[in-house]
Parts: sequence; structure tokens; C-alpha cells
Amino acid sequence: MTSLSEIMIYNKTFVEEKKYEEFSTTKFPNKRIVILTCMDTRLIELLPKAMNLKNGDAKIIKSAGAIITSPFGGLMRSILVAVYELQADEVYVIGHHDCGMSSINTDHIIGNMIERGVDPNMFKTLKYSGIDMEKWLHGFSDVTESVKKSVDAIRNHPLIPTDVNVHGLVIDPGNGKLDIIEDGYKAQEVSQ
Repeated sequence: MTSLSEIMIYNKTFVEEKKYEEFSTTKFPNKRIVILTCMDTRLIELLPKAMNLKNGDAKIIKSAGAIITSPFGGLMRSILVAVYELQADEVYVIGHHDCGMSSINTDHIIGNMIERGVDPNMFKTLKYSGIDMEKWLHGFSDVTESVKKSVDAIRNHPLIPTDVNVHGLVIDPGNGKLDIIEDGYKAQEVSQ
């Protein structure tokens, strides 16, 4: 049985038994926060529990490493929509220890791409089209510095209102302990 078949069989029962009712909420985050965090599987349930969040409390955006790579890319667009359309007034960037993006090897990934059927000549085409694969796939060596960079990119974005608090945290995926890297409230006080 495929994973899709398993999901669809379970989903049929989920809907028929009205298990969705306990998750009923609106599209607006109850705690008025948006979280940018990593897509790491260890954080799916751990992060909300470690932050005392339940369904409906926050907008959660997931991306490899919680890295803002482009000031006008999809992640920033999602944050801006959460702020301007969905009533979020705080942003949390939450990285984690032992992140796969901290040990990423571009050559290894490209090798895997070729092994799975991507034409090696495609990388020449991308290079001549202005795509720097090393830069595009680059991770980070220090999660704390990576979180600070993403916080800085959001906080100083020309379309983020100055009254939006932007926080940076790092979570331990083993026990859920959160460490504050950037306190958005303190940054607000300094800028006023």
C-alpha cells in the first residue's frame, strides 16, 4: 500500500467520524503570531507543545533551516500576508540545533540530483542563467547566527511595520528547550 492510499483511507474515517471538530478554529491566529521555523520532522508536534500552542494559535511557516534567502521570496510574502491580512503582530524565527542545513554539501546534493536523473548539463545552463547553485543551496554553520540573519531580514524589511516585534529563538529538538537569541520587545525599546 502506498503512503497516499494509507492517508486517504485514514482521512475517510477521520471525516466520517468528525474527528476534525476538535480542531475547529478561524484563519486568524488567536495569539496573533506568525512563526518561521524549520521543516524538521522532530518539530512537527514538539515545537507547538514547547510553546504551549494549540490549533488556531499561530501561523506556522516551515522551510529548510528557517532561512530568509530572498527579501521578496515566498517566505517573506507569507509573513507579510500574516501581518497585513491575518492579524499577526509578532514574528518568531525559530531555528534548531542539529539542523540538516548546518551540514549541507552542495556538491553532494547536486550529485544526488544527477543520480536521480537530472541532466548534468542543466547545471551549466543554470550557471549561465545567473543561478549560483552554491549560494542558492547554501546552509549555515551556526544556527544562532542564521536565526539572527533571518530576524534582521524581517525586522528591516521595507514592508514590515515598525510596531511588529520580531523574535529569534533556537529550540533543542531533543527536549524542546527554547533559547532566546533576539528579543523583539527589547529591540522595539531600543528603536523608540
